Formats: sequence, structure tokens, C-alpha cells
Amino acid sequence: MFVNKSTLSSMARYETYSAWLLAAPALILLSLFLIIPFLMSVGLAFTDQRLISPLPTEFVGLRNFIRLFSDKVFFKSIGNNFVFVLIVVPVQTTLALLLAILVDRTRRFSNFFRMIYFMPVVVPMIVVSVIWYFMYNPSIGLINKALGTISFGMLGNSLWLQSERAALPAIMILSIWQGVGFQMVIYLAGLQDVPQSLYEAATVDGASPLKTFWSITLPHLRNTTIFIIVSTTILAFQLFTQVKVITNGGPNDATSTAVLYIYNQGFKSLKVGYAAAASVLFIIIVLAVSLIQRRYLHSNREVG
Repeated sequence: MFVNKSTLSSMARYETYSAWLLAAPALILLSLFLIIPFLMSVGLAFTDQRLISPLPTEFVGLRNFIRLFSDKVFFKSIGNNFVFVLIVVPVQTTLALLLAILVDRTRRFSNFFRMIYFMPVVVPMIVVSVIWYFMYNPSIGLINKALGTISFGMLGNSLWLQSERAALPAIMILSIWQGVGFQMVIYLAGLQDVPQSLYEAATVDGASPLKTFWSITLPHLRNTTIFIIVSTTILAFQLFTQVKVITNGGPNDATSTAVLYIYNQGFKSLKVGYAAAASVLFIIIVLAVSLIQRRYLHSNREVG
């Protein structure tokens, strides 16, 4: 059937307009809640804007950024973010994969275990944080009581949230427990796409379960793993709620994070311009990490 060029051109324009129309709601929301606020932050970063002040706002140039580079608390907060990401992301991803494999191979009560592991994800983080705050209580907390019972009194006196060395790991344990179910469900979906014929062939060839995992399961979960690593990294950099509720950045800024620091500067110290400069610098750091991660994962996927 012959179709003239004008008809093809009209169809192409119709598809283009339809695509823009469908994308419009998402683009509008993206602009309102991400692009425009970021541009406003960039503008405020060069001013001495305060949340409440009778004085007019003045342009201060790079003064806020110069102060940031000499602010030890800010860089300590950034460092805590990186430590959190470097530990939580691989541990949570590995646990999620192991749980997904165990649940996938469980014939009985499979739906029950999925519900149990996913339940912490649907509970609001503020509720989870309050529960774990009481669990970490040094005198009546469930964790110390359990450790004392298991060790016959040798353990169980830990000051989890009062110790500079233990506070951040305590936040990590909480975060891994709360979020591992989400990654597990994604891995379960990925496992459904692995052809069963490959497992049957591996069984016929006499391959061990470990060999089957490395040769069949893991390669087919490559794209799923990349998605989980990237999404978990983004969530890890957004660490705020559990720190704010449980430790408020203490003790001695041992659990302070970049988002908490920006919040304190903007809403407690009322230094909106300074907080905007910190947020812009933090976004640049996270963007650089994301680009490096994306390039590494992309090149690794091509090699694989």
C-alpha cells in the first residue's frame, strides 16, 4: 500500500505531539520540584539570604563556598555519607540477592516469607527509627538484652547510640534491615526471567550449585544488579530521617550527614544562602559519583 510523504510527515508529527503530551505531566512535576528549586538554590548560594531577617538580601559572591571549604563539620558529614554508601550498598545488595534466591527456591510458605521480608519497607522510616531507638537503649533495649542472653552476660552493655564508633554502624544496621526487602523483590522479578532450561542443562552436565550460580544466575541478573546498585546508592546519599530521629547527628557529629547539615543550617541557623551553597556543592559531588558509577557499570556491562 502506497503512502505519500505528506501522510508520513503528518503521522510523525502526531506521534511527536502525542509523546510530548504524555510526557508533559512528568516534565511539569520534574520542573516544579527539581529543576526550578535547584536553580533557585544556585541563585541563593551567592547571597546572604536568611530565613527570617529584617535586613535586605545582598550578593556575597563566593563567600559561602569559601566558608564551606573550611567547615570541618560539612566535610565530616560528607565523609559519613560516603562511609554509609560504601558499606550499606554492597551489604544490602548481597543480602537481597541471597534472600531472593532462598525465597525463590522455597516451595512452601513462599508468599509468607516474601511478606515478612518486605514488611519493613512499607513501614514509614520515622516509625522504624523510633522502634530501633528503643531497641538500642543500653539498659532496657532488646538488642542488648538478646546479646546478654546469648553470651551468658559477657555482652549486652554496649552504648550503641552514645558511642562515636558504634553510632553510625547502628544506623547502617537499621537501614539495611529496613530496605533489603525492596531489593529482594526486584531480584525475585529478575530471577523469573532466567530460563529454566539453562538450569536443567546445568543439572544434566553435573554442575554444582555454586557453579550454576556464577555461570547462569549472576550473568542473567546483571542489569537487575546495576539498577539495584544505582537506586540504593541514591537512597543512601539521601540519609536523613533515621539520623534525625535517633541521634540528630551525634555524638560529636559522628552520624551527621550532608542532608542533616543542610537542614540544620537552613532551618535552625536560618542561613538559607549558606545552606543553598552546601546543597549545590553536595549535588555536584553526588552527580560526580553517579557519573563515575554509571561509566564503570556501563563499561563493565560491555565487557561482560
